[in-house]
Amino acid sequence: MGKLSDRDKKHIWHPLTQHKLHPTMLAIIKAKGCILTDEEGKEYIDGISSWYTSAYGHCNDFIIERVYAQMQQLDQVVFSGFTHEPAIKLSEELIKILPPNQEKIFFSDNGSTATEIGIKMALQYHFNKGDKRTVLLAFENAFHGDTFGAMSVSGLSVYNGPFADFFIAVERVATPTKENISEVLEKLEKRLQKNDIAGFIYEPLIQGAAAMQMHDPEGLEKIITLLKKYGVITVADEVMTGFGKTGKYFASDHLAVKPDVICMSKALTAGMVPMAATSCTQQVYDAFYSADMSKGLFHGHTYTANPLACAAALAGIALLTSNEMQENIQRVIAAHKNFDLEIKSHPKVARTRQTGTIYALDLAIEMERYGDLRDKLMNHFMSQGVFLRPLGSTIYISAPYVITDEQLRKIYDSIKAVLELI
Repeated sequence: MGKLSDRDKKHIWHPLTQHKLHPTMLAIIKAKGCILTDEEGKEYIDGISSWYTSAYGHCNDFIIERVYAQMQQLDQVVFSGFTHEPAIKLSEELIKILPPNQEKIFFSDNGSTATEIGIKMALQYHFNKGDKRTVLLAFENAFHGDTFGAMSVSGLSVYNGPFADFFIAVERVATPTKENISEVLEKLEKRLQKNDIAGFIYEPLIQGAAAMQMHDPEGLEKIITLLKKYGVITVADEVMTGFGKTGKYFASDHLAVKPDVICMSKALTAGMVPMAATSCTQQVYDAFYSADMSKGLFHGHTYTANPLACAAALAGIALLTSNEMQENIQRVIAAHKNFDLEIKSHPKVARTRQTGTIYALDLAIEMERYGDLRDKLMNHFMSQGVFLRPLGSTIYISAPYVITDEQLRKIYDSIKAVLELI
């Protein structure tokens, strides 16, 4: 049959890949805990939870058992006109851990669709009320996904350039700092007086694709408070930050003022199967509740609320809320803080930052072509048996919560080694 990496080249088109520059993919045949194993038998510590999904470790036995049990009862059923216990139970368990203003759950398939639905909720909320608001606000350098609405509110042109002429109307807000917040609020209030802003979508506290940039929670809270004063629907994109990454269940838990809508995916199902959810307040839901069919939210996916995905998500929530997993999260947070003390004064380190279990550092080197530098760094880490995926000159860690101290030390040592090579 030949090597998997050779067979892959014949038919597969990979995401975020220019195949002329990167013709060969690494074939992974097994994953357990924090370890990925390739077809040659080499092992790698998964330092980014496979894009922030496998928060409780790969092939977690507890999750596997719950999904297997569900497979024997109900695998898939249409969710329009039908319902089932796994979805009902999941809605109940999500509401328990979401911020207290959240009341309704709309299920979908992935992070992009979760934000797409949030965008639709914000726009149609005002449409249903007869209020003509057609503009959305988003942060500079935002990333919210790859579907058209999500691309519209994203601000990274490397992803979106060919499609920009087709986007919905979006205006940008600077991410808040202690230095700029007064100016941001002044400009924003002046703009809001036109009364055409429907919604504000934002990544709370951490902008993942923008090289793990972290912003001021107090400033964000002031922005949200001002927007609510003008009736703008606030949409928190917690696809990356949700389910413990920031040290709380959701990044929105760090703020006293809560969003109207929250988008979830990735760690929702612990990396086992695809799923997403978009939650909202009763007030948002009520704007769609009508005898007029046209006021409904006409959005649906074939695998909406798939019972197997619901079972995986329920198992993930049980793990997240356990004392053992919360202790693991605090252990990882403390380990990152100690590593930061070791590394932050290194002459090759320009800046470090941490929110919860996410740690990032910027290299103090002249910026090369984004892909060239990333490839150099990534090749070094892989040679050390560590899977990290740098963002330009930014190295970040978002490992599974179950990572051992020894595995964390190996990640840290691989980062310290690269500083001596560049």
